[in-house]
Amino acid sequence: MTRLTAYTSYADAQAHFSSAKLWELFDGDRERLNIAHECIDRHVASDPGGDRTAVIVVKAGGGEDMLSFRQISEDSSRFAHWLIGKGVVAGDRVAVKLEPSRAFYAAVFGAIKAGAIAVPLFTLFGPDGVRLRVEDCKPKLLIEDDRFLKELGAFSPSFMPSTRADDLAIFQYTSGTTRALPEAVKHTHRAVVTLMVAALYGTGLRPGDRFICPSSPAWGHGLWHGTLAPLALGLTIGCYAGKFDAERLLKALQDHRFTNISAAATHYRMMRVSGAAPRYRYSIDKLSFTGEPIDSETSAFCETTFGRPVCSMYGTTEIGVILVSYPGAADFVVKPGSLGKPIPGGKVEVHDSEGKPCPPGVMGEMKVWRRGGWIATKDLGRTDDDGYFFHGGRADDVIISAGWTMSAIEIEDAVLKHPDVREVGAIGVPDALRGQVVKAFVVAQRSGDADFAREIQDLVRERLSQHEYPRLVEFVAELPKTPAGKVNRKILRIKEMTGEKVHVD
Repeated sequence: MTRLTAYTSYADAQAHFSSAKLWELFDGDRERLNIAHECIDRHVASDPGGDRTAVIVVKAGGGEDMLSFRQISEDSSRFAHWLIGKGVVAGDRVAVKLEPSRAFYAAVFGAIKAGAIAVPLFTLFGPDGVRLRVEDCKPKLLIEDDRFLKELGAFSPSFMPSTRADDLAIFQYTSGTTRALPEAVKHTHRAVVTLMVAALYGTGLRPGDRFICPSSPAWGHGLWHGTLAPLALGLTIGCYAGKFDAERLLKALQDHRFTNISAAATHYRMMRVSGAAPRYRYSIDKLSFTGEPIDSETSAFCETTFGRPVCSMYGTTEIGVILVSYPGAADFVVKPGSLGKPIPGGKVEVHDSEGKPCPPGVMGEMKVWRRGGWIATKDLGRTDDDGYFFHGGRADDVIISAGWTMSAIEIEDAVLKHPDVREVGAIGVPDALRGQVVKAFVVAQRSGDADFAREIQDLVRERLSQHEYPRLVEFVAELPKTPAGKVNRKILRIKEMTGEKVHVD
């Protein structure tokens, strides 16, 4: 029996892929499955004589923590018992607001083992950012520090999960496109199986890779593609803890001989502008990025520095990965600027406003075929004559900056907490480093100046999150409105692109 991990070419991916073959990569089946067992415990059982490294935590300030599969297995088992002792039962939510660390992996995998639902939360969320999500998911516990580790020694290092494949396992928050405020995408244990499509063809994971993803595991890319997928395949992974520093990551690539990296486009931009890349040597065979398009200068930097093209992986938290560039496939040509081609067995098209397929070169909305119908991605795109897809920008009010997906309404809500702000409209505007940054158009009852703008920025940093504040603030007399009285962000975007002053006719 040849597993999908044995195939590396694009032609083989098209010829041999099937959903049934994904299940051959796991111990569990369509009835009984547990993500923590698949990612951690079974790899201890297959390596009884040693303590193979599972996670290398690269710390922003220097140094690393090396965590073995055995350590994470025992910590998470003890944590599962600890949760049960706290009255947590199957289906309860356990929120985890920690940087990648021994405590983070113990808590996330321990909650999943116990049949609870793990809810990773970004550590830079302010009180409003946390409150919105906590009020939505109503967790039984919120873990914000590692004090619980001192109590785990009293519990057994063994735990036998008893979850079904269709039991809920993880709530992944997004500021996505289906509603105004943060929404939890609810994943079952079965999701780790479908995840393998992105793992095999989006990040190109194969046995023997040493894989690193610097994105936070509080978000989809860092958790699913950066953590769960490679651990499920038994790989040693690297993660990043603390404020991102490009040279710190470059040094870690050299020191730990990582062969495969997946990151946000901004991470690669920051590596380029740091000027530090020539100081190190690399073992990279495969590179991928997601979250936003990558600029041509950074794409060229990646190929020059690492000797390999950087491959796009496109999707959303809601629909998963649907377009990839097959990193590691020698017979797949990576076109600069493209999103790649559909995953094996996938069907993606660009449609016009009437729902009809657009010919090559014509912009429309990208849609994916699922469960007998077309699902809108809410992104614009086009294809070329060779079947490659190209991104055409967002089709909604979501803002993507440095790989972070943010809700305009959530940002506006935070700005409106300033007592002198009457109205606000937030949009994303182009930025050479981050892809987009947030710009806030503010109507206020006092004169706008630099000090006032800083007050607004500091307020959003404090109340919401460090990365979601408006880097640009423009004070205006009025905001354009829709017939229903809502701020018309589409007009704001048009006026920003054309350079027109914001005024109301």
